[in-house]
Amino acid sequence: MNNKKMLALDQQLCFSIYACSREICRLYRPHLEEMGLTYPQYLVLLILWDKHSCTVKQLGKLLYLDSGTLTPMLKRLEAMELVKRERSTTDERTVNVTITDKGKELQGRADGIKSALVESTAISMEEFGSLLVQMQAMLERIHELNQNKTYCCIEADKE
Repeated sequence: MNNKKMLALDQQLCFSIYACSREICRLYRPHLEEMGLTYPQYLVLLILWDKHSCTVKQLGKLLYLDSGTLTPMLKRLEAMELVKRERSTTDERTVNVTITDKGKELQGRADGIKSALVESTAISMEEFGSLLVQMQAMLERIHELNQNKTYCCIEADKE
């Protein structure tokens, strides 16, 4: 493949993932708007519905977000009375986030979202499962590269 073709937008995996992510978030939007949530807020609740409580640091690790991004989002969720934030009594630097009863009530409303979205994309659950495994594996590999700062260096052709 020549350089010009390699640089074409339709040959960029990152762009396809980026655009697909945006389109998937658009599919979620009407479901989440009914619950008064944004997609990132929904992701926080998915974790808390499963774990009930965790630290801001744990949330950040699971969502690949830093505390500077999470803190305003958690403040909004707390203002909506969906989560409660409390400083740890043993380590003041640690903030624990717990789902509230009101936050738990939203779980029932969210139960059908995933199946509705999979159905709307017209892919089978088998295809969905396979794609999910591939994306998770790619995420882990790329995250590890970023953590270890082991990047491939590419020299541009100088013509």
